[in-house]
Amino acid sequence: MKLVYFSWVKDRIGLSEEDVDVPATVKTVADLLAWLPGRGANFADALSDPTIIRVAVDQEYAQADREITGAIEIALFPPVTGGKS
Repeated sequence: MKLVYFSWVKDRIGLSEEDVDVPATVKTVADLLAWLPGRGANFADALSDPTIIRVAVDQEYAQADREITGAIEIALFPPVTGGKS
């Protein structure tokens, strides 16, 4: 599956996207967010607080329990803020 990283997540990981084969045990968004930090210090730094990371599975926002098996693209990004009041 393709993982796409945005904003400071991309900056900390050092990649904008990559194709990965996740282990069979990684079945949900929560599983993915728990597995990724083990890939290196850059991933551990970017994903040190997975509760603030927003995830989209095949371009749809997803909660932690969302199945990712068979997903084509998963995007990870920080909370979106800003705009005019």
